[in-house]
Amino acid sequence: MFGRHKISLPAWSLLLIIHFASSCTLQQEKHANAGLPEESDCLYAYGICVDSLNVHRYAIEKGDNLASILSGLGFSGADAEEIAGTVSPLYPPSKLQIGNIYATIVTPDSTSDIRYLVFESSKTDFVVVDLCSDTLTAYAAEKPVTLQRKYAEKTISSSLWNAIVDTGASPMLAVKLSDIYAWQIDFFDIKEGDSFRLIYDEAWIDDTTFVEIADIQGAVFTHRGEEYMAVPFQQDSAREYFDADGNSLRKEFLKAPLDFFRISSKFSNGRFHPVLKRYRPHHGVDYAAPTGTPVKAVGNGIVIEKAYQRNGAGNYLKVKHNNSYTTTYMHLSRFAKSIQTGSAVKQGDVIGYVGSTGLSTGPHLDYRVHKNNQPVNPLKMEAPPSHPVKPELKDSFMVIRDNLLTLMDSLQQKG
Repeated sequence: MFGRHKISLPAWSLLLIIHFASSCTLQQEKHANAGLPEESDCLYAYGICVDSLNVHRYAIEKGDNLASILSGLGFSGADAEEIAGTVSPLYPPSKLQIGNIYATIVTPDSTSDIRYLVFESSKTDFVVVDLCSDTLTAYAAEKPVTLQRKYAEKTISSSLWNAIVDTGASPMLAVKLSDIYAWQIDFFDIKEGDSFRLIYDEAWIDDTTFVEIADIQGAVFTHRGEEYMAVPFQQDSAREYFDADGNSLRKEFLKAPLDFFRISSKFSNGRFHPVLKRYRPHHGVDYAAPTGTPVKAVGNGIVIEKAYQRNGAGNYLKVKHNNSYTTTYMHLSRFAKSIQTGSAVKQGDVIGYVGSTGLSTGPHLDYRVHKNNQPVNPLKMEAPPSHPVKPELKDSFMVIRDNLLTLMDSLQQKG
C-alpha cells in the first residue's frame, strides 16, 4: 500500500486487512460516479462508501501549505512529494486558501491507515487522492447540488441590498438582480417605495449547505412608478432577459460603471470645485466608493488612453466604444492587470479600481461620457437595445411571459 508506515500487526488483524483491501477495490469501481453515488444503504462521503471507514475533516489555517499539511498527517518527505505532484494538476498548491477543507478517510482500527485524502477547492468541487493501491491516483469530482425554487418580494425603504437581506435571501441576490437590470435602472438612484418581486433558484448541497444563487427565473422591478419586467428566454443558443414586449434588457451601455455606491456629484455646467474653490463645469458623475472598488467598462470597446494626470484626472482610462461614444474613468488607484492602450475590453470587464489620485479630496470615480466629442450626462443617456425576440419566436415568448406573470401573481397572493 502507498505511503503507509510499516506496523507489525497481530494475526487476527489479517481478516481486517483483507476486508479493507476489498473495500478499496469497491471504491475504485465507483470513482467515475464520485459525485453521484448509486442507490444503496451505504453511507457516502465524497462519493466513497465510508460505512467501514472514518472521515476526519480539517480547515486550512494561516501558514499552512500542502507540504506542511502532508507532513502533519504523517507522510514522509518522499511520499508527500509524490502526493503533491499527483494533486497539483487538479488542485495547484497555490490555490489552497485559508478556511478550505481537507479530509482524511481512514481505517477505524488503532492504526488509522489513511485510505483517501480529499482536498476541497470550493463548496462543491474536490479532489480525491486514492491511497488504496501501490499506484497513486487522484481524480476531481463534484458534490451533488440540488436547486430550491424561491419567491421574494419587498418594498425598498433604504437600499436594494438591505431589502434583499430583509427577505431572508443571500445578499448576492441583489448583485444578480442589479446585473439583470443594469441597463434599465440606475441602482445609485433607487427611491424609497421602489419594489421588486422575483422567482429565483438557490443551489444547495444535501439541503443543508447553501452554495449560491443559481439563477433568476423572472422578475418585476418597480422604479419611479414604472414596472420593468425581466423574462428569461433562449434564442440563437443564448439565454438572456427580455422585457414584457420582447425587447432585450441588454443594451449597448451599462447604467453605471460600479456597483452599490452613492453618487457624490452629478453632471453640471457650474459645480463648485472642492479643491480649486471655484465654479467650473463638471461634465461627469462622481461615484463615492472605497479605494479598491472594481470599476467596469460600461460597454465593448478599445482602450485609447491609459495615463496619469497629476493636477487633474490622476490615473485614468479612456475607452472608445464606436464612432460616436467614448467613456473616461478618472482618479483610479490602479489599473486592472493586462489593461494597456489598445486593449479590447468587453462590457462588464473590470478595467481599474477606485482611488483618489490626481486632483481629488477622497476616493471616488469620476465617470464621463462623450458623444461625437461632446460631453453628455451619463445619467440621462439612453442606449439602444440589442436584438429583440425574433418574430417567429414571439408566440413562444408570450406564453413563457404570461405563465411567469401568472405564477408570480399566485405566489404573491399566497404570501
